[in-house]
Amino acid sequence: MMIHFDDVVKSVERIDEYIYNTPLDYSIYLSSSKTNTSVFLKLECQQKLRGFKIRGALSKLTNLTEEEKAKGVLAVSSGNHGAGVSYAAHVLGGIKAKIYVPETIPASKLDKIKYYGADVVAVGKNYDEAHAAALKALEEEKLTFVDPCSDVDVIAGQGTIATEILKANPDIDTIIVPIGGGGLITGISVAAKHIKPSINVIGVQTVACPAMKRAMEDQVFYEDFPSEPSICDALVGGVGEIPYKMSRKCIDDIIIVEEEKIKEALLFLIQKEKIIAEPAGAVGVAAFMANPEVFRNRNVAIVISGGNLDYLLIKSIINKEIIDKNYW
Repeated sequence: MMIHFDDVVKSVERIDEYIYNTPLDYSIYLSSSKTNTSVFLKLECQQKLRGFKIRGALSKLTNLTEEEKAKGVLAVSSGNHGAGVSYAAHVLGGIKAKIYVPETIPASKLDKIKYYGADVVAVGKNYDEAHAAALKALEEEKLTFVDPCSDVDVIAGQGTIATEILKANPDIDTIIVPIGGGGLITGISVAAKHIKPSINVIGVQTVACPAMKRAMEDQVFYEDFPSEPSICDALVGGVGEIPYKMSRKCIDDIIIVEEEKIKEALLFLIQKEKIIAEPAGAVGVAAFMANPEVFRNRNVAIVISGGNLDYLLIKSIINKEIIDKNYW
C-alpha cells in the first residue's frame, strides 16, 4: 500500500479539532545573509504531548470502524507514539489501548502513556525486541495494530505537518526531517511534493542507527537493524515497509549525524532558541549546523519533532559541558 495526498487531506479533516497548528518560527541564529539561507523551525515539540506522534495516532483511531473500536488497539513504542495512541483512545472515548514499550523507555515518556489510561507492557532491551513481543501478542489478542511507521492512516496524519509548513510559508524549498522508522518523512514528503513538486525533503539519522540510509543503499528492507547506544531512543531500530518502498520517491538525501553533534544541537536550542527538544527532535538542527554550506541559497524548514527531554539526560549533558568546555 502507498500513501497519496488525498490520504493526508482526509486526515487533516479528521484530526484538525484535536491538534495544535504548531508554530513555524524564524531562526535568527541559523539563518545567514552570507549564505542567503533562511531557516525556520517547525515546533512539533510544542504539539500536544510535546510530539508529532499524536497526529498519526488520532488519524488512525478516528478512522476505525465501530467493531475495531470495540475490540481495542495495540501499539509498540519507544515513547511518543505510545503516548499519542493512549491520548487518542482517551479523548475519543471507549477505546481500550495496550502499549508495548522497551524496558529502557525514558520515565518522562512512560508517565504520559500511563496517564491517559493505556495498559503498558514493558519488555525487551530495545525497540526491536518490544516490537517482536507486541506482534506475538497481536496474533493472540486480535486487537487493531497501530503501526507507527507503516500504516496508511498514521503516515497520512504525520503528513499534515507539511500542509501547515507550506501554508505558513510557501517559499520553503527544503524540509529537514528526522528518520526513525520513516513514517514521519514519508507523510511529510507525500504532502510537500504534491503541493510543491520542486521541494527537497532531507532526512537525518544518528550514526548509531542509519537504518534507512543503509536500506536505500543496499536496496534491502531492514525491518530490524542493529544499533549502537544512542541518546536518540526514538530513532533506533528498523524501518517501516511502506516508508522503505516509497523512500526513493520521498527522500532526496539522508544526512548522518554524530551523537556529540546532537548533544550540541540540544544545548544550542536551549541556550539560543529557548526551545526544549528531545535528542531525536534535535537531529535536524545538528545536521544543519554540521553542514551549513549544503543549504546555501535555501529556505529551510527543520522539523523539531518532539520535546520530551529526559531530565537526567540533559542534566548529564549540561554538567559535562560545564566541566569540559565551560559552555555557559
